[in-house]
Amino acid sequence: MANYTTVTEFLLLGFSDVWELRVLHAMLFLLMYLTTLIGNLLIVTVTTFDKSIHTPMYFFLRNLSVLDMCYISVTVPKACVILLLNNRVISIVGCAAQIFLIISCAAAELLFLTIMAYDRYVAICHPLHYPVIMNPHVCVQMTLASIFSGLIYAGVHTSNTFRLSFCQSNVIHQFFCDIPPLLKLSCSDTFINEVVIFFSAVVIVGGFFSFIIMTYSRIFSAVLKLPTRGERGKAFSTCIPHILMVTVLVSSVFVVYLNPTSNSPTIQDMIIAVFYSIVPPFLNPIIYSLRNKQIKEAVRRIMRR
Repeated sequence: MANYTTVTEFLLLGFSDVWELRVLHAMLFLLMYLTTLIGNLLIVTVTTFDKSIHTPMYFFLRNLSVLDMCYISVTVPKACVILLLNNRVISIVGCAAQIFLIISCAAAELLFLTIMAYDRYVAICHPLHYPVIMNPHVCVQMTLASIFSGLIYAGVHTSNTFRLSFCQSNVIHQFFCDIPPLLKLSCSDTFINEVVIFFSAVVIVGGFFSFIIMTYSRIFSAVLKLPTRGERGKAFSTCIPHILMVTVLVSSVFVVYLNPTSNSPTIQDMIIAVFYSIVPPFLNPIIYSLRNKQIKEAVRRIMRR
């Protein structure tokens, strides 16, 4: 029988061992982190205190902004500590907590984006029924359902991962704890884990992504019937960035999670991880505030007060 040493803690990696590059990466991460916090705090403040935009769309946008601040806070602060202080150690409990929070935030993010797509579909394709379908009670129920679904989804994957034994290397080839690099360190059979990940990625994530694409295809069909080019342009400029954001999130998750035990280059895995753990929270305020006329006007009204 083979002798194994049980892993009690893990070591995370940075993007480089060169000090100057580590500082550069840390400053870039910190800039993105602060920009994300400021942008999302601005959206939360405006959508809370300006009553003129107390509509379902901005209710979901406010929830998305709160979620994005939590989402990026799970990974970036620890990554900056790794880069600047070279403190790479993370306990098993800390690793499990990080995985649970990342997956729950990512799942809730996808659900919120799906709800926001449906909200736009009802508003554009069924405007007369919009107040009835998207009433405040339904909006709250959708939000709570998304949060609890994300927590359950994360709980399943986290518990399924940490039932494994880790008795090989304790070096996680990633700047945060994630399931695919952990599976590579396990000395247990990971077949069930891979099946569950594949099923959830294809059926659940793929299902929501397909729903978003079908929703926007119907929106575009309705938009093309609008009488003026200006109205069509405004609708397209709002919808296309949303689709691109969802595509970046889902495609990067697919690349990493559909082949969790692949031996792809470490730096490639780390760069792809940035696209689903940092880029969505960073870009969402830009997409939904800087390009949004109502948000800009609400900011001006609050500043005048």
